[in-house]
Amino acid sequence: MTKTDYYEVLQVSRTCNDQELKSAYRRLAMQFHPDRNPGDAAAEEKFKEASEAYQVLADPQKRAAYDQFGHAGVNNGTGFSGNPFAGNGDLGDIFGDIFGEMFGGGASSRRNSRAQRGRDLQYPLTLEFADAVFGKQTEIKFRRMDECGSCHGTGAEKGRPPVTCETCRGRGQVRSQQGFFSIARTCPSCGGAGTIIKNPCNTCHGEGRMQAEHAMQVSVPAGVEDGTRIRYQGEGDAGRGGGPSGDFYVLLNVKEHAYFTRDGSDLHYVLPISMPQAALGIELNVPTLDGDAKLKIPEGTQSGKAFRIRNKGVPHLNERGRGDLIVEVAVHTPTKLSKEQREMMRQLSETLTVENTPASHGFFEKLRDIFN
Repeated sequence: MTKTDYYEVLQVSRTCNDQELKSAYRRLAMQFHPDRNPGDAAAEEKFKEASEAYQVLADPQKRAAYDQFGHAGVNNGTGFSGNPFAGNGDLGDIFGDIFGEMFGGGASSRRNSRAQRGRDLQYPLTLEFADAVFGKQTEIKFRRMDECGSCHGTGAEKGRPPVTCETCRGRGQVRSQQGFFSIARTCPSCGGAGTIIKNPCNTCHGEGRMQAEHAMQVSVPAGVEDGTRIRYQGEGDAGRGGGPSGDFYVLLNVKEHAYFTRDGSDLHYVLPISMPQAALGIELNVPTLDGDAKLKIPEGTQSGKAFRIRNKGVPHLNERGRGDLIVEVAVHTPTKLSKEQREMMRQLSETLTVENTPASHGFFEKLRDIFN
């Protein structure tokens, strides 16, 4: 039977580089591996064919011979041996990655299966509205897992370090041969660590870490919003087996203000005024987060009119400048009048005339824009 061209088998060009060759083979090996296609003879044959092609083309000398003489150039003792790992460590690494994905660990986990990154921690910090606007320095206290000071994270008693696992000889994995390929699994004796602690540390009892209380100065920048997370890299739980520490997050919960509301960097509130104040105009002292400020309300002001006080809003986060304060006036209509006030209002109404006819669409659109 005529063999298929190796380049066609791997679906690569004759000018492909090593990385393209490896990627093509890995894709086919993942697709047709017998463990992923149990009982499928056609898939197993394609898997063997791809392995044979890669074993030849990944070797510079074999590839040169194949390019010059075709299959005849690699059949004299240099062809496929039936074992995909034979004479090709790179092929074994690819299989290690494949089995890692299929059974829960890859090449990187084999090399350092015991090292684990520490857990990230989160601390909820409640702020007053003004503290979020202007920023704040505060101290928080929390508990985390630190590296044990007695064993320095090894989990073993001082002077009695972990010993190499006899089952896997420090590899962290054991292999079993099944036909033409081998399977690597996590060592059952050491759990993939490659070492065994025979004399656990008396302080941490072999954990390698101890819980401890910490105090930290948290710097809340001006202009933060509710839900902001501040990250402190490496301040979470210590890692295991030499792994890096996790991160520490401060989650900000900002209290609502009695009357200020926030829209980005601008602040808003509604200011009630009386009908005479709206009609005649007035200058008032109005509250801001920096203290009182003067606001001039011109005569004839309508309910819903908004006035902007510059630079009295929220500082721009990590930038210069501040937003504005938007004050919306609401003309208060009295609901209870004394007899004297009622008479005065009646006399006033006789001097004021309003056409009680339907307004244009433009008028209502303006009202909608005011109140939305």
